[in-house]
Order: sequence, then C-alpha cells, then structure tokens
Amino acid sequence: MPLFLQEPQIHESAQGPRVTPAAGRTAPTPRPVPGPRSAATPRPGRPVPGPARPTPPAQRAHPAPVPAPAPAPVAPTGAPSRSENRSAPQLQLIPAPAGGALDAAEEAVDLLLESGRAPGDILVLTTGEQHPWAAHELSFGDAAYWAQQDAGDDVFFADASAVDRAKPRPVVVVAVNGDAGDTVARALPVARDRAVALLIVCGDPQTINSALGAGV
Repeated sequence: MPLFLQEPQIHESAQGPRVTPAAGRTAPTPRPVPGPRSAATPRPGRPVPGPARPTPPAQRAHPAPVPAPAPAPVAPTGAPSRSENRSAPQLQLIPAPAGGALDAAEEAVDLLLESGRAPGDILVLTTGEQHPWAAHELSFGDAAYWAQQDAGDDVFFADASAVDRAKPRPVVVVAVNGDAGDTVARALPVARDRAVALLIVCGDPQTINSALGAGV
C-alpha cells in the first residue's frame, strides 16, 4: 500500500523568526521619493534656516509742522548788487621769481585738487608766457578754446590779458611769470573780482602788493 507524504501545515504563528531591532535603534523607515527642491529649501549640508524674524510694526509717521513762508525781502531803490554784497575772497601770496611763478601756480593747483577741490572750480591766469595747455587748445580755434571754460568740468588756463572774458570761479590762481607792467596792474584786481572764495597769486611780492594795494 503506497505511502503518501503529508505536506507540513504552516501556521501564521510560525512564519519564521521576527527580527527585533536592537535596543536604542529604531526600525528603518522607507525614504520618500525626493521631489523638486524649491528656492527656499537649503542645499544638502547647509543648516536649515530658523523661523523668519517678524517684521517690526511700522511706526506711524507724524507730519512735521510746515513753517509759514517768510516774506521775500524787498531791496530798496539803489541797493548794491549781489556781486557788491558778497564777501571778498581770501588772498594767498606765494613768493616766486618770474621764472618760477608758473611752476608755483601748478603746485598750488595740485594741492587744491588733492584737498578735494573740483577741477572745474579752478581758473589759472598767466601774465607772461601762456600755459602750454592754453597754447595747445588755442591751436584748435578760439571758439573751441573758450567753450571749455563754459563747460566748467576742468581747470581752465587763460592769459591775463583776456581776464575780462574769464568767468568767476571759486578759486583763481595767478602766475606773475612776466610782463610786470600794465598787464599785472590791470589783471590782478580783475582776478580778485573773479575769485569767489580764494585768490592765489604766485610771483614777486613787491609787484603783487603794488598791483593789489595794501590789502594783501
């Protein structure tokens, strides 16, 4: 009589040994599928930023009191003009021989620029030989040369004989580098009138004093 082997019955309670996680360790959980990283999500390895600092409440602006407009002053008939009312410029004398007056004037310009003066604030006048820059620019025509004075964006060099065409600037530097006659006597007072804040004269002190008077 043939023998039939019975298949072993498998009960649910005997599905095999259950692995228990070691003490202090948690069972691994499946990782979520990473999605697209937003701009606010930090890169790996960077700390997660904390909560945003709350914005302080806006302070209520208190309107400042508007002062009442002051009445415009009315100048009496025959009152002096503004040019006559403005204070006289400061005078500075730099002793130098006629042959070194232009070099002294250029050194004065360098010091002015280093101290913060804008190039367009400075006018340089020569009573003798013209500054090389002026001679070069005049070779392109008189109109183009004086147009640079009107632009007012750089130091302007001019001959003292044309001081009447020079426009006022905060600083006027005069190099008495020759022609100690009528040109100096006429140019220095006009140069003082063209200087708004400072007049620097480089040359022989006696010649300068006689042209400007005892006010130097």
